[in-house]
Amino acid sequence: MTNKWVKSASMLLAVAMMAGTLFGCSGGNNNGNSSSSNGNVSSDKPSGDDGKTVKEVKLKILHNWNGSTGADVDMTPVSQVIKEKTGVTVEWEYTVGSEVEKVNTIFATQDLPDIYTGPAWGGELDGIIKAAKEDQLVDLTDKLDKYPNLAKAIAKENVPPALYDKAIDAYGGKKFLLYQNHPATDNDAMDWLYGFYVRKDIAQKVGVDPQSVKTKDDLYSFLKKIKDAELKESGMPVIPLGGFHNGWAVEIGNTMFYGAGYVDKGDGTITHNFFTKAFEDYTLYYRKLISEGLIDSETFTQTAPIANEKIKQGRIAVLAAHYPAILDASKDYVKAHPGSDYVPIGPLERADAEPNRPADLGIQGNNVTVITKKVKDVDAALRLLDFLASDEGFMLARYGVQGVHWDMENGKAVAKKEWFDKFTADTSGKLKKNEGISIGFESLTGQDRINSVGGGDIWADQERLAAMENARKILRPNGISVISAYNAGDVITKTTQWEMLKPSMDKIGDAWKQAIFTKSDEEALKVLNDLRGQMNKTGYPEAIQFVNENLKGKEVVKLQMPN
Repeated sequence: MTNKWVKSASMLLAVAMMAGTLFGCSGGNNNGNSSSSNGNVSSDKPSGDDGKTVKEVKLKILHNWNGSTGADVDMTPVSQVIKEKTGVTVEWEYTVGSEVEKVNTIFATQDLPDIYTGPAWGGELDGIIKAAKEDQLVDLTDKLDKYPNLAKAIAKENVPPALYDKAIDAYGGKKFLLYQNHPATDNDAMDWLYGFYVRKDIAQKVGVDPQSVKTKDDLYSFLKKIKDAELKESGMPVIPLGGFHNGWAVEIGNTMFYGAGYVDKGDGTITHNFFTKAFEDYTLYYRKLISEGLIDSETFTQTAPIANEKIKQGRIAVLAAHYPAILDASKDYVKAHPGSDYVPIGPLERADAEPNRPADLGIQGNNVTVITKKVKDVDAALRLLDFLASDEGFMLARYGVQGVHWDMENGKAVAKKEWFDKFTADTSGKLKKNEGISIGFESLTGQDRINSVGGGDIWADQERLAAMENARKILRPNGISVISAYNAGDVITKTTQWEMLKPSMDKIGDAWKQAIFTKSDEEALKVLNDLRGQMNKTGYPEAIQFVNENLKGKEVVKLQMPN
C-alpha cells in the first residue's frame, strides 16, 4: 500500500489511520531486568491519575513514515500534559526516505529507538515481524493485563483476521506488536478517497465534464485533450497527469485492469496479478501514457518538495492520490487562483466489480507499534502508550488540550473558535503541530474513535469538509465496505519458499516502472516475463500452491480499492 502518513499529512494517510506496539518485562536493560539508574530520569516525581508518583523518563520514538514531521518546539502544550500524566518526555525522530530501508537498518545496526511505530503492512511490517522472531522486541505477554487500552486494541475481534494471524498472534502465544488506529466502529472508518482529481478550471478549458470520464479509454482521451490544448502555467507547459513523491500514487489506475493483488484465475484458484494478462494490459496502458507525454516523466523519481512545488505552480492538471493530500498541496494555488480547485474524475470503472458494488476498502489501521529491547524503561513506555490509547489520550492527541483548544459540548468535542480561526489561517500547518496536534502522538492512540468518542475532525475548515463530502458523493455512490477477508499476500509469507522468493517479488514495482519507460510494447513485456521467470525459479509455483491450499474454503480478498 501507499504511504499512509503522507496521506494523513499527506493524510494518510489518509488516509486516514494506524497500528501495533510491543511491551514486556519491566526495567531498562536488554534482558528486561529492572534498572535503578537512568540518565534521563529526573528527581521530580509527577503523579499519575491513580495518585502514585512516577519517575520522569525521556523516551525516543521513531515515527517511520516518510514525509511526516513534528513540532518546531521541544515541548508543546500536548506534550506537557502527556508528561504530567505519565512522567514521559518524548523525543521524536521522523523518517525521511524509504520506510522499509529504515526499519531494516535500525535493527541491523542496533541504532534503535525506545519505541518504534510505522506502517502495518508491506516490507515495513515484515521487518517488525522479523525483529520479533529474532527476540529484538519486548515481550508484552505478561504485561497486557495491566494495560487494558493496549490489550483491547489487539484483541482478536478488533484486528483483521489475516493481520492477526500474521503479525499479532504469530509467536507461539507471545505478544510483541501493538496495533493502532483500526476503526472501533464502522462509523469511525476513514476513507481517504483515493482517485484521480482534475483542476476544475482546466476541465472547463478543454470542455470535459470530469464525471463523464468513466473508462480507461475516457481517461486516456481526457489526458490527451489536456496535452493538445498546450496550456501553460508559470511559463511552463501544463503536465496532464502527475503525482507526489516517488510516483505516489499515479499507478492507482490499476483498479481499472484487475481487482486486487491476487485474482481469481476462473478455476477456483488464485494467482498474483503480476502473472495475468490484465497486468500486461495495465503496463502497456501506462507505457502509452509515458511515451505520449501524458504523465510527468519525473514523477517516479521526484522528491516531495519538488512534487509540491509543481502543484503550487499550477503545473499539474490531474493528480492521482487521496483527497486530503491533494487539498493540502493545492491550497496555496487555489487561494491565489479561485476556481482552480481539484475535483474528482469519474468514478472510473473497476475490473471485475459490478457497477453498484460498494467501494471495497482495506481499512486496517495505520500503525504497528513495538518497544525495542533498547528501551530505557519498559514500564514508562507502557504507561505512555496505554494513556495515549485511552479516551483521554486519544482526544488529547487528536484535538489538543481540553479547555485550551477545545471544549466538550453535549458529549462531543467542539473546537474553540479562536484556535479554529488560527489553525485555518495558518496554511503551513505548523501552528497546529507546535501545539502538539497532528504530530506522531496521533499514531499511538489505539483504536480510532474519531466519531464514536470524539467529535469528528473538529479542525477541518468548512470548505474542506464540503469538498470531501462532495467527492464522497461522486466517488462512493454505493457507499463503502470494509474488507474483513483473508489476504493471500499475508499467507504467502508463511511458505517455506518465501525467504528465497521475496527478493524476486520485491522487484515487481521496479520492473513495472522499467517496463513503462521502454521503447516498445515488446520490450515492456520482456521485462515482465524476465521477472516472472525469476519468480518461478525462486519458488513461486510451490508458494502459490500453498496459498491456495491454505485459503481453500475461506473468504479471500479479490476486490480492493486503494485506501
